[in-house]
Amino acid sequence: MNIAYIPSPARGVLHLGPIPLRGYAFCIIIGVFVAVWLGNKRWLARGGRPGTVADIAVWAVPFGLVGGRLYHVITDYELYFSEGRDWVDAFKIWEGGLGIWGAIALGALGAWIGCRRRGIPLPAWADALAPGIALAQACGRWGNWLNQELYGRETTVPWAVHITSSTDGRVPGYYHPTFLYESLWCVGVALLVIWADRRFTLGHGRAFALYVAAYCVGRFWIEYLRVDEAHHILGMRLNNWTAILVFILAVVYFVLSARMRPGREEVVEPGDDVSDGSAEDAAEGDGESAEVKAEADTDGTAKTEDDGEGEGENKADSESEDKAEDKAEAEPTKKS
Repeated sequence: MNIAYIPSPARGVLHLGPIPLRGYAFCIIIGVFVAVWLGNKRWLARGGRPGTVADIAVWAVPFGLVGGRLYHVITDYELYFSEGRDWVDAFKIWEGGLGIWGAIALGALGAWIGCRRRGIPLPAWADALAPGIALAQACGRWGNWLNQELYGRETTVPWAVHITSSTDGRVPGYYHPTFLYESLWCVGVALLVIWADRRFTLGHGRAFALYVAAYCVGRFWIEYLRVDEAHHILGMRLNNWTAILVFILAVVYFVLSARMRPGREEVVEPGDDVSDGSAEDAAEGDGESAEVKAEADTDGTAKTEDDGEGEGENKADSESEDKAEDKAEAEPTKKS
């Protein structure tokens, strides 16, 4: 018996009258809020507008939940479609069971739709949200603790988790708290991405690729500790192979992106420079108006001067003619 250990909750759901409040769902909701909050701060720092991250998350989150559940049900289909199982349980997402690989894949599709509607490049949005997604995963893993699921091998370490439930084939005992390992790893991944993004000015999806690659490294060794049922290929769990494949894809994307599009996007959200352009246009318009007005004033002044000079000349000519006529009239009189 372990002297020190992490106790498991007696139950993962509380009832507010007839309404069940499930801890697993709360962990996911908290993770979503953390991801959107941090993503919004990073989006604003990159020059984006407030509320854009949340608007696109409205598309990404539902798609991600569906994708995560689909991946889990497909890869663990025997839990829902084998003899003695009820296929309706496949829809009970609150009882646990989300595959991060499916959540990221289908969530990216939802985010792409949202970005297309806003005219925003998906890689830039993904870069802003990357560390927030890692923190959301860190929060969500505590839902596995509340459900007493996805633990590792038996152990005597003082931080072992004490499993007390015997349902669904569980054996009470002390096991590696893989939920805690992955939660802490995800926090480290978030900090790594934030640091690297500031240090190397990552852009065009490279911050997101770094998050994916770093997460896969941790998921690979944590997966080895788990004892829940899983499909094996060549002696390795399916999720280990998935982690290897996704890691390679993330690294390849990171390298190619760095070569083809170094630096970071100058404009992440269309319209950010519209006001500046309008101001410049207005300034140019005001300048042109001032020039036109100045020219008009100059022309007016010149015209006034010309008119004045013409009137003076006409007046002088008229006086000369009058004097000549008077003189002509006077001379005959004198002769006579």
